[in-house]
This record gives sequence, C-alpha cells and structure tokens, in this order.
Amino acid sequence: MRILHTMLRVGNLQRAIDFYTQILGMTLLRTSENPEYKYTLAFLGYASNPEQAEIELTYNWGVEQYEMGTAFGHIALGMPDVYAACERIKAAGGKVTREAGPVKGGSTIIAFVTDPDGYKIELIQR
Repeated sequence: MRILHTMLRVGNLQRAIDFYTQILGMTLLRTSENPEYKYTLAFLGYASNPEQAEIELTYNWGVEQYEMGTAFGHIALGMPDVYAACERIKAAGGKVTREAGPVKGGSTIIAFVTDPDGYKIELIQR
C-alpha cells in the first residue's frame, strides 16, 4: 500500500491552485469537472503518482468556505533549507505563521505556512 493523495476542500479553486503552484512550487498535474454533481478537482504535486503522493483540491461549486474543525493537523513538506523557503514564500505573498527554527524540544528545523483556505503546511528541513 501507499499514500496516493490528500484531499482538501477549497472555497476558491484558482486561488488555491495559485498558492500551491506559485508559492509552494508544485505543478498542476490534472483537473477534472463533474457538472452533474457540481464539483471540480485539481491534482497538484512535485511529481505524480506513483512517484509521489499528490494534493487533491476539491471545489464544490458555490461553496466558498469550510469550517476547519479540530481533527485535521497539517500537511508536511520536506526541503533542504527551510529558512530560504520561508523567505521565498513571503516574497511570493505567502503567509508564514511560524518562522523557521528548531522544533520545541529538538533540533529539527521547521516552519509553518497557511494556505488561503486556512490549511497548515509544515516545512521540515531534510
């Protein structure tokens, strides 16, 4: 078994696509529309399945906002330099909600950013 994708419901599909492609550097891999059931899907990632898991953005037509709830935590992305990534994200208009630095009680360098719909993304230095 392997993880294929993580699905996030978004209130504005183009705004979400712009964030994941322009700010986090992912590629829009494919989209599909289902007019009968009134939703559009966009799959993004740094590579497509089966090479890497993808993010599935689901836009239910006419729904502009969702409640976050308390069960979902975050998506994590690994990268060589979290400090530089935070600077690139801020320069591109992204929102860094926890600056790069060591995790509490450890030495791993992490940061957090938030996408336009409020989903948290952890950046982990690898």
